[in-house]
Amino acid sequence: MTAKITILQDNITTLGVDAIVNAANNSLLGGGGVDGAIHKAAGSGLLQECKTLGGCETGDAKITAGYELPAKHVIHTVGPIWRGGNQNEAALLKSCYERVLSIADDNHIRSIAFPAISCGVYGYPKDQACNIAVSTVAELISHYPNLRKVIFCAFDEQMYEHFLDALQAIQMH
Repeated sequence: MTAKITILQDNITTLGVDAIVNAANNSLLGGGGVDGAIHKAAGSGLLQECKTLGGCETGDAKITAGYELPAKHVIHTVGPIWRGGNQNEAALLKSCYERVLSIADDNHIRSIAFPAISCGVYGYPKDQACNIAVSTVAELISHYPNLRKVIFCAFDEQMYEHFLDALQAIQMH
């Protein structure tokens, strides 16, 4: 059985899944956007655990407990800052999704929710980022039989539409 991909417009911090993905910065110590919202909702325990991780490289991911979130785990990944598209941004963003799925599998996670990684202050073009996100997950999902549900969680109507377009594009192929 292959996992089901769902697109939602919601607050990722409220989702009752095994893991939510945090679009973190290299320090893993919180920031703006979804990163700040996750840290705030999870409580101080998340920051304390993140302080022990030694940061995270761009394109990589690390897992923590979910603390006060409905999700049991947070998988933190650091997406690339958009610098025009010639600085390996696409490969780094793809790597975020690959690493998150691998860590999810290692931790027996059956349901996971992704935000729009690199689409906030990191400035990645939203349509391109959503295409990479959805196509990478769709391509790899069959390698992770324990994974039952993947949610792409959009923070607004515009992101929701970009995720939907990306999903429809792969379904046509």
